[in-house]
Amino acid sequence: MWTEEAGATAEAQESGIGNKSSSSSQIPVVGVVTEDDEAQGVFKAMDLNRVIKLLEETDKVGLEEKQLKFVKKLVQCYQNGLPLRDLAQIFKILNLCSGKIKNQPRFIESAYDIIKLCGLPFLKKKVSDEITYAEDTANSIALLGDLMKIPSSELRIQICKCIVDFYHAEPPKKHIPGYQQASSSYKIQMAEVGGLAKTMVQSMTLLENQLVEKLWVLKVLQHLSTSEVNCTIMMKAQAASGICTHLNDPDPSGQLLFRSSEILWNLLEKSSKEEVIQQLSNLECLLALKEVFKNLFMRGFSHYDRQLRNDILVITTIIAQNPEAPMILLIDGKVILALFTYVKKPEKQKIIDWSAAQHEELQLHAIATLSSVAPLLIEEYMSCQGNARVLAFLEWCESEDPFFSHGNSFHGTGGRGNKFAQMRYSLRLLRAMVYLEDETVNKDLCEKGTIQQMIGIFKNMISKPNEKEEAIVLEIQSDILLILSGLCENHIQRKEIFGTEGVDIVLHVMKTDPRKLQSGLGYNVLLFSTLDSIWCCILGCYPSEDYFLEKEGIFLLLDLLALNQKKFCNLILGIMVEFCDNPKTAAHVNAWQGKKDQTAASLLIKLWRKEEKELGVKRDKNGKIIDTKKPLFTSFQEEQKIIPLPANCPSIAVMDVSENIRAKIYAILGKLDFENLPGLSAEDFVTLCIIHRYLDFKIGEIWNEIYEEIKLEKLRPVTTDKKALEAITTASENIGKMVASLQSDIIESQACQDVQNEQKVYAKIQATHKQRELANKSWEDFLARTSNAKALKKAKRLQEKAIEASRYHKRPQNAIFHQTDIKGLNTTVPSGGVVTVESTPARLVGGPLVDTDIALKKLPIRGGALQRVKAVKIVDAPKKSIPT
Repeated sequence: MWTEEAGATAEAQESGIGNKSSSSSQIPVVGVVTEDDEAQGVFKAMDLNRVIKLLEETDKVGLEEKQLKFVKKLVQCYQNGLPLRDLAQIFKILNLCSGKIKNQPRFIESAYDIIKLCGLPFLKKKVSDEITYAEDTANSIALLGDLMKIPSSELRIQICKCIVDFYHAEPPKKHIPGYQQASSSYKIQMAEVGGLAKTMVQSMTLLENQLVEKLWVLKVLQHLSTSEVNCTIMMKAQAASGICTHLNDPDPSGQLLFRSSEILWNLLEKSSKEEVIQQLSNLECLLALKEVFKNLFMRGFSHYDRQLRNDILVITTIIAQNPEAPMILLIDGKVILALFTYVKKPEKQKIIDWSAAQHEELQLHAIATLSSVAPLLIEEYMSCQGNARVLAFLEWCESEDPFFSHGNSFHGTGGRGNKFAQMRYSLRLLRAMVYLEDETVNKDLCEKGTIQQMIGIFKNMISKPNEKEEAIVLEIQSDILLILSGLCENHIQRKEIFGTEGVDIVLHVMKTDPRKLQSGLGYNVLLFSTLDSIWCCILGCYPSEDYFLEKEGIFLLLDLLALNQKKFCNLILGIMVEFCDNPKTAAHVNAWQGKKDQTAASLLIKLWRKEEKELGVKRDKNGKIIDTKKPLFTSFQEEQKIIPLPANCPSIAVMDVSENIRAKIYAILGKLDFENLPGLSAEDFVTLCIIHRYLDFKIGEIWNEIYEEIKLEKLRPVTTDKKALEAITTASENIGKMVASLQSDIIESQACQDVQNEQKVYAKIQATHKQRELANKSWEDFLARTSNAKALKKAKRLQEKAIEASRYHKRPQNAIFHQTDIKGLNTTVPSGGVVTVESTPARLVGGPLVDTDIALKKLPIRGGALQRVKAVKIVDAPKKSIPT
């Protein structure tokens, strides 16, 4: 319970301030705790507004003592925590006390005590207090950073301790009825909102020679930098450069370097990496990093020192990614040469006795650093014989020399018990150097046999698959192909060196199971590298092109294209366009068949339709042109208004050519001859009409843009030019109308053909049903003849009548008449052929005994009875006469 009136009156009388009636606006926020009340854990009222007014007064005798006395009472009352509703007034009191320190040093103690209270839990009476008083709380916490300007070591340290306590919240010492502790992260969130990180960074400039205070501020920044919001604020306050330049300041404890490196890491990870690198890319920061690294490298032996050394090395590597960084310090210090001392097979160290794991970790860090630094220092790299060193190291990586890799570090991932980690980073270094496109570097590599060596490594990895480290193997193979592409591009002689062995490894990758492309292991990247190597290492070299065609490389390309994966289509079609310059290619393309006997032409036309659907090109349900003035317009072109552009800037119509695959499909089909494309449906022919006229439509589209730009610029062309422009646009529209008419004819013709095909099917079905009915009727007649005597007689009469009607009554002279009736025949079913057989010899039939079984039974064993034989050879074919 709050006893407002009594408490307020007592305080007013004691302070010498006139009595004023207590109103609802003067809600007491500080409790004076008596011994009885302390047992109950309640606050007694204290009017903070009166304390504020008392501190604002000046020039009164004995006023300082009263002010200090009331602040002391305030501190005593809040020993268990600060209510959020009172926080703004308490910090106003703190601010007033800090303002008096310069002229009244005794107020340092008061400010110190109030700041100490800020480390206690914040208390809320209602659940909504955290939201209601959020702004007041944020502003109050921000004041702590401003108070760092006060030249008091004790006060600054206490501020830092208070902020660190935000991250190590403790429960209240005593529970106060009606109050709850604010959430543990509330202070941290309010520090972010109030921008405390900025003022703490700025306070570093005030602490040049105060090591203890500086370490405390770094500890605070270390805690604050765990938040992305704070890291962004610190980055904008130039924290990275400010901290980096003081890495070498004297510090026996070693905390300064540890905390500073931790803060730099957090800034790189949780804020804009590019901006942090930009801050660190100055001579002063790089010199500081160099000195720290050198000291740790030469004098550090503990695990802690090695960890710091590696952190500094990686930070330096990250800075090297910025081309503007003044890394020329590196040349003076022979850093490239120093790093290359690790790019060799392991040997026992003579000066410093590193363990195998330590040496491996240093080796991998050195190669990774070279990948970032060497491209910036080409002359230094070449003077150190960098290419020769890396290629020799790769030979060792590929050799069978026994080597037990530990693979414990970040760079050694996946390299335990093998040399994959070393090979992986060496190839990254070579790839980085090759893609500089520096002819000196690339020529030196080719002269040292790099192309043959890369192909050899790739073939060796194919022959010895390693499924356990499949992802790393795929990365290595991708880098090899990228290196080969960089070396061979635009050099026919190098493409000839790539030769059939290189084509074989390309074909091997292209035969990969398509299902693996979705595995996430890196097959997509490998396939991209492979397609790039086809472009750079095979195209333009006719022997390699012919070998690629002989090994069904075009079939493999079309198989990949048929997978219908958009990310590969553009590159594959580009390769196909170039390959079609080879006269042997067309036959391979036309011979290809996909699923359901799909042809290459049908596949390309299908891709065209899909592309136009994604681009939002207007077509009717049959694929016919709708707008003959703009037959190729995409939805993006429709949305974009035509604006006047300089002559050297491509217009939207021109950019459209390179931004989708339609132009490539047109080029391929054009080289295959539009008139002789196999396996096309009517729908394909409708689309093919548009593809055939793609270039005409695109030219008309560009001229239309020119005409529209002239109108926008309010220029009036001369009569001749105006007529020419109108003629061109009219001709383009007429072509569109002609194509639309041709499409209509194809659609109509197909509709007629469909009707004819449908009628043929119906006729076939009708004939089938008729035949089935006749068969059923014949069967019914047959059953009737076998079960009804009258029907049998009737059928007999009809048969005889038909036979008689079929006879030729006027018999020619000398004609032989053959009797066709069979006497005694009681059937109306047409009889089979009548066969006349010559008499069987008596030796086979046993004389007059026709029944052989009876003869065997009745006659003696010895005698003229029939003898059974296993087989009888028929010498002459039996004579057969067919009645006419």
